[in-house]
Amino acid sequence: MSLLSYDFVIRALLGALFTGLSAPAVGTYLVQRRLALMGDGIGHIAVTGVAVGLLTGSSPTITAVAVAVIGGIVIELIRATGRTSGDVALALLFYGGIAGGVMITQLAGQSAATLNTYLFGSITTISVFDVWVTIGLAFVIVTLAIGLSPQLFAVAQDQEFAQVAGLNVRFYNLLVSVMAAVTVTVAMRTVGLLLVSALMVVPVATSQQLTRGFRATLAAAMVLGTFASLGGVVVSAYVDVAPGATIVLLALAGFATAYPVGMWLRRRQRIAQPFAAEPVDDYPLEGHDHTVVPERHGHEHGDECGHQAVLHGDHVDYVHDGHRHAPHGEHYDEH
Repeated sequence: MSLLSYDFVIRALLGALFTGLSAPAVGTYLVQRRLALMGDGIGHIAVTGVAVGLLTGSSPTITAVAVAVIGGIVIELIRATGRTSGDVALALLFYGGIAGGVMITQLAGQSAATLNTYLFGSITTISVFDVWVTIGLAFVIVTLAIGLSPQLFAVAQDQEFAQVAGLNVRFYNLLVSVMAAVTVTVAMRTVGLLLVSALMVVPVATSQQLTRGFRATLAAAMVLGTFASLGGVVVSAYVDVAPGATIVLLALAGFATAYPVGMWLRRRQRIAQPFAAEPVDDYPLEGHDHTVVPERHGHEHGDECGHQAVLHGDHVDYVHDGHRHAPHGEHYDEH
């Protein structure tokens, strides 16, 4: 019998599809800002949100979204003030979130097994309501990640430049934090709160091995995340293993495969373009004056001579003995 004949499998595939698209979309900006572990911190904060839902009898997904968004904003505000470093802020909320979640779950009279479905994912038990919430939130996340990519990339790459360019840096930083919080709750039932950061980061790291340019990295990460999510659901259905863990392991397998390919591609690029595009800072050019050095060197400069080569106008300089030499007929010009 086909897997698609089961309603819960269709719901699981839909949840995996939209989770695989949205998580790497936000993860690309987090990786660019060197906040790859932010998803982990928010995921632990969302545990408290899930517990609040269990205690109040409301939807744990909705309460997790609310608490995660508040936590993401708090993390960004603490980081922006500079009074506490970003990793310390994450650690404080990391431990507080998981401890608060466990305590409130016990107060709600729920067992640890109930909380485990959110900690490690339980995509096969996802409800129709959860699917629609996942689709709606993922659509908003992907729309913002792609539609605002020039602004978000500028802020993530160089905040000072973005501020000079007239962008509201604090607003966009807060927006990324809120997007990350929403993404964590979107992925909650797919890979679980403890593994969600992997789906946000690993496809991005994989795409960086194979692509050049931010837009290509963003697009490839979303494709890789989708394949890992859908593949994890299908594999887990046949092998009878946890879908969340399978999705993450497939994503890691993709990175392990792409890494040597990326090394080979970068080596090919260095061979094709062996010279730096700009002068090195250690030996800046101070104008175009130079002196002629009539004697020959003990060896001839070239691609394999071992000295650093720098493009200079229509020729190549070689850094040697603390200054530059440019081959010029029978002698070298010294800069």
